[in-house]
Amino acid sequence: MQSKKPLLGLCPIGKFVFSNEDAIRFKSRLQELLREWDVRFTDLEGVLEDGLVKEQAHVDAAVEHFHAAGIDALFMPHCNFGTEGAVGMIARKLDVPVLLWGPRDEAPLPDGSRLRDSLCGLFASSNVLHKMRIPFTYIENCRIDEPPLRKGVDTFLRAVNVASALRKGVRIGHIGQRIDFFWTTIINEGELLDRFRVEVLPLDMLDFVAASHDRAYRGRAGYEKELRELRKTTTLEDFPDLTPMVNVLAMRDQMLALVNDNGLEALAVQEFTSLVDAMGAYCCFAESLVGDTVTIAYESDIHGAISNILVQRASLGAEPAFLSEFVIRHPDNDNAGCVWHAGAPLSMADPDDTVRVGRHWILPSPLSGMTHFRLKQGAVTLARFDGDRGEYVLAYGDAHTCDGPHTQNNYVWVEVDDWPHWERTLMEGPFIHHMAMNYGHHTAALTEACRYIPGLTSIPLNQ
Repeated sequence: MQSKKPLLGLCPIGKFVFSNEDAIRFKSRLQELLREWDVRFTDLEGVLEDGLVKEQAHVDAAVEHFHAAGIDALFMPHCNFGTEGAVGMIARKLDVPVLLWGPRDEAPLPDGSRLRDSLCGLFASSNVLHKMRIPFTYIENCRIDEPPLRKGVDTFLRAVNVASALRKGVRIGHIGQRIDFFWTTIINEGELLDRFRVEVLPLDMLDFVAASHDRAYRGRAGYEKELRELRKTTTLEDFPDLTPMVNVLAMRDQMLALVNDNGLEALAVQEFTSLVDAMGAYCCFAESLVGDTVTIAYESDIHGAISNILVQRASLGAEPAFLSEFVIRHPDNDNAGCVWHAGAPLSMADPDDTVRVGRHWILPSPLSGMTHFRLKQGAVTLARFDGDRGEYVLAYGDAHTCDGPHTQNNYVWVEVDDWPHWERTLMEGPFIHHMAMNYGHHTAALTEACRYIPGLTSIPLNQ
């Protein structure tokens, strides 16, 4: 999974008025904190006197340094006041997400003088950014050791990681093509490329099948050994011989090879029936094995692949995504529903449940290969990127898993704050039933990310 943390450009702002010593003190303390928080950053030490931007003449040197470093975002703490013209020019020239914050000012000194007017400087700089139509994220004016600062920096970096997917671009491999009866996954591929730099790489189904079969033939002994070990922890049902599961494992390796060879961040797979017929099995277990490394979207759902990428990036790659479906409401809990599909990443399995690979319980078929296991409990984020006619939206919300009855395939019951609101919003928007799900609450990062993605409207689902 994409897990490299964004590189932050630390651009401390001062001014010739107020205390330069106090500005240096806060700059130094911020550097210490960013290191403690394991933030990747570069600053202006050795570039500008005191490592501070204090006048508009400093703009070019700061911009040149940050350009050369290849920063992903800009943090402009106002350490004693603010040089608002420089703030605006640096932000515009660098064209990266901007974070504003300044330390809460102490009481005036006994003689009535003040060391800083950080709040005042922030008001000035925010006004200039508005004038120049530069989006920014603001952390409330707090003391440097108070929680809002650390939380704000963390949320901002997650947002930057999300936004960079649709600002810098991603590549999604598409194995096969959309099958006729999935009209819900019709997309405008050219528009995605033009608007969001999303490149869809077509991967020929015949080539994929042939390469997978070749791997299965050449590596059969190793795959059979892997299956013997797998049977110790996983229930494999209704396989008359090992060949179909050998094919499934080879398909896993072929998918991973395509990802590595082509720089892909996601795969969208046609799913059936070509792959099923060619492999002699449903291939969901291959997707479960791959899902902790690269995210998978089923049924040629390119928008679903984008949704998965965004929530994974919001977790900074710490949690994989599962392209789940809302299928039924909870029989007793009016604010809960079942999220379900097959092929969930194995790390999402409930530790108290046994992974089972068996038959399809909906479609009549003699073939096995469908994954069956309950997902683990916890806080989750649900999100869907979608759009049509040139209007694109990202709907998202926080939820928690809850108790619910047993069903088949990969599932968990989730409780939201207001199910009727969620249902109506998703039903009336340009959405389908597929939603990216991963563990943890990341909606704050998704909200901020939408500030930096032109043409993408955020739709928070939580009331």
